[in-house]
Amino acid sequence: MTKLTGYFVVGTDTEVGKTLISGALILKLRKQGKQAIGFKPVAAGTYQSANGDLLNEDLETLRIVSQLAPGQLNLCPYVLDMPVAPHLAAANTGTTLDLDTIIRALSEVQKHSDCIIVEGAGGFLIPLNEHEDLGNFAQQIDLPIILVVGMKLGCINHALLTQEAIKARGLKIAGWVANSLSSEMPLLKENIATLQKKMDVPFLGLIPSLPKALLKLNNNPYSIEALDFAAQHIQIMSN
Repeated sequence: MTKLTGYFVVGTDTEVGKTLISGALILKLRKQGKQAIGFKPVAAGTYQSANGDLLNEDLETLRIVSQLAPGQLNLCPYVLDMPVAPHLAAANTGTTLDLDTIIRALSEVQKHSDCIIVEGAGGFLIPLNEHEDLGNFAQQIDLPIILVVGMKLGCINHALLTQEAIKARGLKIAGWVANSLSSEMPLLKENIATLQKKMDVPFLGLIPSLPKALLKLNNNPYSIEALDFAAQHIQIMSN
């Protein structure tokens, strides 16, 4: 695989806003004239569309914002039905998540883009199989990492531990994004200020809680309007 251009979006946990931030980055880069496309190494959790197709809401967000028709590109080599840790969902179907298979799928997407936003699955050290985790995948693709911090109680510890794990793998962190969740946490500004002091990487912005009209419905992708709202609050650093 030739050298990738783009970012790897990693979260401090599951459900912290990786898809929202990934989609916003793709939208922002496309508005700058770049052929940005999303990719996800593994997705767990599907729903049935009106026409009977099994879809994953994260992948549908990436597909729509990447301006791809259904089935146009394989943005994820492993789409698993159970919404659980990927290696467990895979084991439940007798599947082994293979890092080489993931890299080959990413290489194919690379042929159709000049910038790839790779969205992680769960947290940085989530297992892929018995011997490899998402951190091993990050080392293989060697993209600058954008860390999404879900702003909730415990986020300081989660963010600092994740930063240490990323640096221990010899990887570059391009910056971090603070993502407000459904309700704003107490002392939000103070928590962000603490993280800015403790983390020696650029702060790329605070995403406010989405307005009610832009909230994502269950079993649906994010709307372009929601992604645009988030994109307006992110500063992309040159890599």
